[in-house]
Amino acid sequence: MKAPHSEALKQQSRELTTQAPAQQAKPPVPFKSLETHGIRSGSYDLVPLDLMRKTIAKRMTESFRDVPHFPLTIDIEIDGLLKARGDINKRFADSGVKISVNDMCIKAAALALKLVPESNASYTPDGIAQHHHADIAVAVAIPGGLITPIIFAAETKGLAQISHEMADLAERARNKKLKPEEFQGGTFSISNMGMMGIKSFASIINEPHGMIMSIGAGEKRPIVKNDALAIATMMSVTVTCDHRVVDGALGAAFLKAFRGFLEDPMAMLL
Repeated sequence: MKAPHSEALKQQSRELTTQAPAQQAKPPVPFKSLETHGIRSGSYDLVPLDLMRKTIAKRMTESFRDVPHFPLTIDIEIDGLLKARGDINKRFADSGVKISVNDMCIKAAALALKLVPESNASYTPDGIAQHHHADIAVAVAIPGGLITPIIFAAETKGLAQISHEMADLAERARNKKLKPEEFQGGTFSISNMGMMGIKSFASIINEPHGMIMSIGAGEKRPIVKNDALAIATMMSVTVTCDHRVVDGALGAAFLKAFRGFLEDPMAMLL
């Protein structure tokens, strides 16, 4: 004799199977006009969307909706980093070298991705793609939106080369002279709003990347060091992770490696 609960489960399964096509075919919720929200017609100017803004809106909406994401935040002491940067720029000033904190973050992220290779990955329906190189896409603000030119194989490049490439890419991005292959692809993203005074934020994943890093401003903060109160320059960094690729433990391992390179910049030379 069949158990009653077994028949009930079968009935539920049949109902779900019957309902699934209808649920999948459900159209998206239509956009409501501003007037339906109580904003009076004629009280605003409507700026038409250009192709870039339409593309950004579409991609970010799809990413936020379809990618199961979560943030991880860490505070990093960067006094050693700032000193190393100053020493490098002073020593090589005659050669035209001018390294930024962002350049050092690009290098540190690339090395951390290689040290924790499982985090340098993308989700596909057929499996997890583990990338051979750390191709770092860096967000650059341009009129009408953002674009992410890429430092390819950043783990193989020195700070001077990264600085030179980044300056060139950013300038050509603002002048809309980038080639498609220079901003399409990549394995990891960085968005730095520290220069705008933003302390901490979380970015939307730039598919198909498994993570995106959000870098805040470095600022003097009270900290406890050796059981005593001290002042240090701290920087908050958040990575938004695609949970299909990078779980909490893996994201934490990446951040630990990244922090290690920033807090001991000499390790980036090994």
